[in-house]
Amino acid sequence: MCDLRRPAAGGMMDLAYVCEWEKWSKSTHCPSVPLACAWSCRNLIAFTMDLRSDDQDLTRMIHILDTEHPWDLHSIPSDHREAITCLEWDQSGSRLLSADADGQIKCWSMADHLANSWESSVGSLVEGDPIVALSWLHNGVKLALHVEKSGASSFGEKFSRVKFSPSLTLFGGKPMEGWIAVTVSGLVTVSLLKPSGQVLTSTESLCRLRGRVALADIAFTGGGNIVVATADGSSASPVQFYKVCVSVVSEKCRIDTEILPSLFMRCTTDLNRKDKFPAITHLKFLARDMSEQVLLCASSQTSSIVECWSLRKEGLPVNNIFQQISPVVGDKQPTILKWRILSATNDLDRVSAVALPKLPISLTNTDLKVASDTQFYPGLGLALAFHDGSVHIVHRLSLQTMAVFYSSATPRPVDEPAIKRPRTAGPAVHFKAMQLSWTSLALVGIDNQGKLSVLRLSPSMGHPLEVGLALRHLLFLLEYCMVTGYDWWDILLHVQPSMVQSLVEKLHEEYTRQTAALQQVLSTRILAMKASLCKLSPCTVTRVCDYHTKLFLIAISSTLKSLLRPHFLNTPDKSPGDRLTEICAKITDVDIDKVMINLKTEEFVLDMNTLQALQQLLQWVGDFVLYLLASLPNQGSLLRPGHSFLRDGTSLGMLRELMVVIRIWGLLKPSCLPVYTATSDTQDSMSLLFRLLTKLWICCRDEGPASEPDEALVDECCLLPSQLLIPSLDWLPASDGLVSRLQPKQPLRLQFGRAPTLPGSAATLQLDGLARAPGQPKIDHLRRLHLGACPTEECKACTRCGCVTMLKSPNRTTAVKQWEQRWIKNCLCGGLWWRVPLSYP
Repeated sequence: MCDLRRPAAGGMMDLAYVCEWEKWSKSTHCPSVPLACAWSCRNLIAFTMDLRSDDQDLTRMIHILDTEHPWDLHSIPSDHREAITCLEWDQSGSRLLSADADGQIKCWSMADHLANSWESSVGSLVEGDPIVALSWLHNGVKLALHVEKSGASSFGEKFSRVKFSPSLTLFGGKPMEGWIAVTVSGLVTVSLLKPSGQVLTSTESLCRLRGRVALADIAFTGGGNIVVATADGSSASPVQFYKVCVSVVSEKCRIDTEILPSLFMRCTTDLNRKDKFPAITHLKFLARDMSEQVLLCASSQTSSIVECWSLRKEGLPVNNIFQQISPVVGDKQPTILKWRILSATNDLDRVSAVALPKLPISLTNTDLKVASDTQFYPGLGLALAFHDGSVHIVHRLSLQTMAVFYSSATPRPVDEPAIKRPRTAGPAVHFKAMQLSWTSLALVGIDNQGKLSVLRLSPSMGHPLEVGLALRHLLFLLEYCMVTGYDWWDILLHVQPSMVQSLVEKLHEEYTRQTAALQQVLSTRILAMKASLCKLSPCTVTRVCDYHTKLFLIAISSTLKSLLRPHFLNTPDKSPGDRLTEICAKITDVDIDKVMINLKTEEFVLDMNTLQALQQLLQWVGDFVLYLLASLPNQGSLLRPGHSFLRDGTSLGMLRELMVVIRIWGLLKPSCLPVYTATSDTQDSMSLLFRLLTKLWICCRDEGPASEPDEALVDECCLLPSQLLIPSLDWLPASDGLVSRLQPKQPLRLQFGRAPTLPGSAATLQLDGLARAPGQPKIDHLRRLHLGACPTEECKACTRCGCVTMLKSPNRTTAVKQWEQRWIKNCLCGGLWWRVPLSYP
């Protein structure tokens, strides 16, 4: 579709990659009509594509891919009898709705929490009535971004919880899950998912006089109501709006509807354009939770016009006679709701697709006056695709063009009338469906040949940014993803290697300004975010191993401490884990046995089978401590993994606590202790390592700059390789994803189903010494179990960090289950799990 050699217009939009079917013929794969596409907050993309068999039978397929590995496509035979008309992700990005032209709606969920394994167990049906609009019910969660406060220190000022009622609540105020759909015959159907798994479905007419609904969209109000907009496809007919209220009465779903003010498009009331745009082709609310603003597009065979409307409350003039009878006092003046046009475009080329932003930016100070200002933030723009192959980003209120991407080699002036543009011999390749990412920094489009293209969108469309301002934009959005838990892959598309160091430092600085409670909640998420940033620069790439190791260490420490139980149930204040931390921080003795004496060892008593099941994790702790101490003499080498731990008092203190716990458990069951290969049979390895670790911890335990370890400690660490065999740690593999390869902004051409041979980035080349050679035994990174060179067990891999673990647990003990529960849904870094073949590299 696109000229891959052509850069973005003005550097504001450019092609990241395009993925196409491998030499597919029209008799096998064909783009569905209509073509549906959806982008989740976890950066999974779902889109439809039909599969045609030799006997011309069509299989309606739903394809799901992760944006980091788009070639690894997962295809689902949907069992829809008719064309799929709608796809809709839920707020968590773990469930997907699909609806078709036969009235069937299916709810897809991940099987075993795998992003490439989906199953549909529930759904609903309005038989023979095509679905034209579909949405999940609102859960009442709305977080607004205050752009004007992006420089504030507290996350609570930058991102505030907006008072927003769920569409329906259970007992206690918990939001009820479900979906709402609109059919072509004017019916609205609502399905509610009860906690028991039962589905309550009800169908009602939008109004007494039903008519054809060609286009519809759904939005939600802060009071818990639902607004439905409908059009019959003709610009001569009004666009109708309805309020829908959902309730549960006597264990049955009830739907109440009410007619709201309607509108006629401005182009139909203009005598010069009355018959120029006969059809309404697109009808969209500007946001799911913004029912007061709607976008309309009317088209002819060759051109289109776009209008933005707003619903406003206006005072109703009262006749003087009635004012004398009952004077209007204060706010008691009667009001009426009216649709007012905000803006409209000139004649455009024919619009083929529209994509709206999902970023909930607070528009308190961002009205039409600000729309013409020099600042343009992500989330304030919407995308319009045209039949000539171009894509425009326009302001969602003023409809002012902010950036343009041309698929052809020759760009045209933005203001050139569509009628003057030369027509090509055949239909141009253009996007039939588009979606913006959840931070509005990326755009995916599916064209009429079935190819998938991902475009970068600048953080400030249409306005050149200084490096400092660009960093502030990216930092603000990274903080938003940190608070919401959304995936930040699309932000990484814009991070240049020169930005990484500054972003990591500023991110850490903003994190330390938050309250202690919030820091604890976000502690693992910021580590994962730093790791993903450091992959993008050769100067910081070795820190990736350290950040992932810290995530692993925090998870192990939390799990092992949670296994400790107070000896007496009425022991109050602090848990055994908290007392362990307090005592280890207070006592700086280098003798592990003297530290152990101050603890209530009865709180550490566990079942023998449990201790043995934890041996692999305890072995990793012991190996890592030995590796760190042995690497202390080489501490000047930044390219050596583990370097940052040598100055991290918190992590060293955590390792020290775990060594004490392991020592106590070793007294109960010696076989659970880490195994060391020592040159002397009388060597007490645990005592030696604890003594050296404590000396290193004392150097950097206080806040402020760490003091240098004394020469005696360095000399003792130099002797370690002659006393103990230093283990070779199995670091996480360098990810085979795209984001680090896209930094030069050279678009890649990929094929579905075929893993590409990607050019190695400058960053990943630094990790070649840590990469696993082909044929080398593989390891379960989370259970620390060796799988052999050719694993026989099914495995899953993280879509972000590349961590690999077995799909099924080989151990059934309670402690191991407790450990596995920490990463059963997501990897420790927050990435999704993807089933990998037995012969994974």
